[in-house]
Amino acid sequence: MTTSNRFTYLVIPLFIGFITSCQSTPNKQLDAPPNISQNQKFTVISVETETEIFELNDDIKQQLTTAFPANKRNLRSTRKLLQFLLDNGDASLSYQSGATLIANQAYNDLNANCLSLSILAYSMADFLGMHSQFQQVHIPEYWALNKGYNLLTGHINLRVSPPRNSGSNISYVYTAENSLVVDFDPNSRSEKFKTSAISKTRITAMFYNNKGVAAMLKKQHNTAYSYFLAATKADPLYSGAWGNLAVFLRIHNQLNNAELAYNHALAIDENNNTALGNLALLYRITERHDQADKILTMLDKKRQANPYYHISLGHTAYHNKAYQDAIKHYSKAKRLDNQIHDSYFGLARTYFQLGDLKHANKQLRLANKHANFAHDKKRYQLKLTTLSNMTAKVDGY
Repeated sequence: MTTSNRFTYLVIPLFIGFITSCQSTPNKQLDAPPNISQNQKFTVISVETETEIFELNDDIKQQLTTAFPANKRNLRSTRKLLQFLLDNGDASLSYQSGATLIANQAYNDLNANCLSLSILAYSMADFLGMHSQFQQVHIPEYWALNKGYNLLTGHINLRVSPPRNSGSNISYVYTAENSLVVDFDPNSRSEKFKTSAISKTRITAMFYNNKGVAAMLKKQHNTAYSYFLAATKADPLYSGAWGNLAVFLRIHNQLNNAELAYNHALAIDENNNTALGNLALLYRITERHDQADKILTMLDKKRQANPYYHISLGHTAYHNKAYQDAIKHYSKAKRLDNQIHDSYFGLARTYFQLGDLKHANKQLRLANKHANFAHDKKRYQLKLTTLSNMTAKVDGY
């Protein structure tokens, strides 16, 4: 959705895969906005506890005990354990909004998102006595379109180290040489992005945040509200959860409470650009256009060097049937980074809408060439087959 013919706002910041961007931590606890937690319009339902999210059932524990005897739990066994997850999971789901599962569910369905698989890896390593540390991966702002919403995605991984020597007073320093980074996104593994440690509590809040987003997309209003509220209670300093709660309240026309929640998200993290952009949208709705323009102009300048920003603008133009604008945005993204398959696919489908099948075919082939995940390559190959048949008919074959 657009606020003018230049800007796009991001409706939902979605976690990892779905984590929002890195949060700064204030020196003191901030008071939560009043009334939001006592919202009478929605019914609060129970959600999974942190224990339930990370718990392994007895069958999984027995399999781990059998496969990894207590006297053989070292870094090699850690690699063996986690390679099992990497080999059997589908990393192509790392940035999708569904499949946010507790550890037990993720063990039975390895096609979960990277948050769920990281939770599972943490719980398995913890059961085996390994030391695990969740890490925020500082990837560029990246958006995906889902059911009409631009979703900002983020990413986490897990650093696992061998068992500590129990009963000693030794302080352990874990380096890259004696630890293993478990990352379910091959792009992140190859790019070597900067990371920072995050707590198990933050991961719990991210789990609730993801579940809230999924419920909101399905219009399950009480469920969405309950999960967003749970996220803010689990980790009151998780700016992304407050920003998503604000989006939810704005959608339900609770504009005053939404503004309180946006401002609280920004008080926690002034660099939460998604909350800032959504606040600008709220300013537009409430006819504070000067304040909205100031924010959007600043964000536009800040994001000009990010190819994914231009892909997002291209998506918006495409869905508004402004096809020439879409081509300009996708082409700008391609100039900034010619390895991203999304920009080629954007061009392909735009040219298709314009009836230019040959250019569409060319761009679709490039999208297929640059795609990293098997499910993307399969999707592009099917489209190429269909498009090639159409082109043959046009050429008279």
